[in-house]
Amino acid sequence: MGLILGIETSCDDSAAAVVDENFTIHSSVIESSLAEHSSFGGVVPELAGRAHLRTLPGVVERALRDAGLSTTAPAIDAIAVTQGPGLVGSLLVGLSAAKAYAAAFDVPLVGVNHLEGHLFAPLLEAPDLTWPLLTVLVSGGHSLLVHHESPGVFHVLGGTIDDAAGEAFDKVARWLDLGYPGGPVIDRLAESGDPKSLPLPISMPGDNYDLSFSGLKTAVVRGAQKHPELSDADIAASFQRALTEQIMRKVKRALSATNYGGVALGGGVAANSQLRSAMAEAAAAAGVTCHLPARSMCTDNAAMIAAAGWHRLRHDGPSSLALAPRPSWPLEELAS
Repeated sequence: MGLILGIETSCDDSAAAVVDENFTIHSSVIESSLAEHSSFGGVVPELAGRAHLRTLPGVVERALRDAGLSTTAPAIDAIAVTQGPGLVGSLLVGLSAAKAYAAAFDVPLVGVNHLEGHLFAPLLEAPDLTWPLLTVLVSGGHSLLVHHESPGVFHVLGGTIDDAAGEAFDKVARWLDLGYPGGPVIDRLAESGDPKSLPLPISMPGDNYDLSFSGLKTAVVRGAQKHPELSDADIAASFQRALTEQIMRKVKRALSATNYGGVALGGGVAANSQLRSAMAEAAAAAGVTCHLPARSMCTDNAAMIAAAGWHRLRHDGPSSLALAPRPSWPLEELAS
């Protein structure tokens, strides 16, 4: 059985995983440097790059050991590494390490688009899923609706024209002085708030599949200033409801337009409880399967990079050791 080592360093998480050709995870290790960034209200690229230098060798060693492999001459068939998009300094650390391991272990290297990795994440938990799949990728840097015909065959239906969903969570949380990252704390706070207390606009009402969250962020700030009597919980609940509603309008439109076999949620914002519940309800109403990732699989991880790496290795062959980081690498460039 073939094994591939995946390495992911697109942002602040150093991750490594071993996955076989049937998309079974043999190990997955993630070490975050988030604590170093929280006081700055966001990820500091310089700190993230330095953290990868410190932690990645140990993370890779643990992933190999957890998979029952030698740490000096592991029986692997290839190494997959995130080439982009992401922070250029962080990507450089991962790429440099992957090249060194590929040379030392005498195995091919394959560069992977981080966003395509998210498209392969559902296969790690449900390898027999029904195609085509409507995949919603929502994270700190990206928000996309993707028509996924089969593994590696897809096209982008629409995406955010400004802020990503996770970015909106962080900005609203920063304005409310709730700390970083904003998604988890707003999710918890919203549980005790009234989602209808602050009327907010639902952006992008048209017939396309594009999203926009910048105006929503501004509306939250202005609305809260006009209604100082509202609690942070009410504001958080109202914001979360409006953001979820915008995404779900696009999802429901796509489900009514195409005979999908299922819907999938991916990216860091996929951990949001209201969005997960809304996706499950929409899938049930449409009579399709809903693939909600385990919360451990919502964050950036190397298992999804390894899974996508298998596909790219089979279809495109290995990458050159001269592989360079692509901090801005649109998923559309890989679309079928």
